[in-house]
Amino acid sequence: MILTKTQAILTLIALAAALASPALAQDNDPNGGVLWDLPVELHGFYEMRAGYRLRNDKHEKDMSIMENRLQLELSTFTEWADFKGKGDIVGDLVEEQGDFDLREAYMFTVPRDYMDVKIGRQILTWGTGDLIFINDLFPKDWQSFFIGRDPEYLKAPSDAAKVSFFTKAGNLDIVYTPQFDPDRFLSGRRLSYWNSSLGRLAGQDAIIHTDKPDRWFRDSEIAARLYKTVGSYELALYGYRGFWKSPAGLNSTRSQAVFPDLNVYGASIRGTVGKGIGNLEAGYYDSADDRSGKNPLINNSEIRYLAGYSQEIGKDFTMGLQYYVEHMLNYSEHKKNIPVGLERDRQRRLITVRLTKLLMKQDLACSVFTYFSPTDEDVYMRPNVRYKASDNLTLEVGGNIFFGEHPDTFFGQFRNNTNIYTAVRYSF
Repeated sequence: MILTKTQAILTLIALAAALASPALAQDNDPNGGVLWDLPVELHGFYEMRAGYRLRNDKHEKDMSIMENRLQLELSTFTEWADFKGKGDIVGDLVEEQGDFDLREAYMFTVPRDYMDVKIGRQILTWGTGDLIFINDLFPKDWQSFFIGRDPEYLKAPSDAAKVSFFTKAGNLDIVYTPQFDPDRFLSGRRLSYWNSSLGRLAGQDAIIHTDKPDRWFRDSEIAARLYKTVGSYELALYGYRGFWKSPAGLNSTRSQAVFPDLNVYGASIRGTVGKGIGNLEAGYYDSADDRSGKNPLINNSEIRYLAGYSQEIGKDFTMGLQYYVEHMLNYSEHKKNIPVGLERDRQRRLITVRLTKLLMKQDLACSVFTYFSPTDEDVYMRPNVRYKASDNLTLEVGGNIFFGEHPDTFFGQFRNNTNIYTAVRYSF
């Protein structure tokens, strides 16, 4: 696939900056600076991954995933900056096409002792949740997560500038994204889903079309985190101004999904509790395009919060627990204005359990991560076994297992997408 405009611009900026560096110039070289004189590190991996559905799904192919992936990571540095690029070349047999995914292409510099700057395509994350995100409003790739790719691909890249300040009073991160970066959301291309307009499960027969904000510097995002460590606890405040990251409404003709304006304000604390680590996090989701909750085509404002705890309960055996709630505001207006049969519950509650056991001198990792919603009456389980056969070779088998009493709940809608997968990766 040809690079997008954003990808091309970021790559050219990084390359031009490297070429223009005075550190590259050689007085005795009539051609000036030479990029090939830079110290370059090359890493990467080659991976084969295959997966199949365990249930019949008339809307999707039987193969959930079938791909060959080559990732190359190049990094170099000058006296004034570090440069890194990472990209994946993918042969996708499910979609029967080749693809290139530019994961990272950035410049990192430290202009002052109390400040650093990273500009370009980068993977960003913050917050305290384990596979639950409240104040982390950076793009996610839920499709990759549910079809069985490595968990690293849940985090999609951002095209952004990140500036960090470090002081004794506290630390501040500011991230500016000049053009809205949405989630790589579920559209029906690889996973069937509940289509409320059709009142049934759908997939490739009803691909979701969106009206995405895409104007440079006008449809932008800004996120900030102010954090400080006090004793053994890290305290943080968060702010975000942008858009719902996945479609959260419909246009007036109901022909396209939209990304309404969104502001988020939150806080978290994480630190030692007894023999383990505990965390609390909360966020107020201000749905700025419909604060009254009267518009049935746009998501209502919400309060989201979670409590988590993890501890080693045996030798090389850890357990993590989380309790998460999404609480809808202006619920009476929602019920009054939404069409009959499409009402949501005031609250969605979720409990997660992660169990991880390391064996064979920690070369064998057996884990299962389970989401259970008592309000939606649905379950999502991610069992995984990973064996490090050598320093370079890793073998893996896992699954994405969905249960649900109702086809219109979040995990229940994916029950026909239940799959198992296997992978072989050679790293270099």
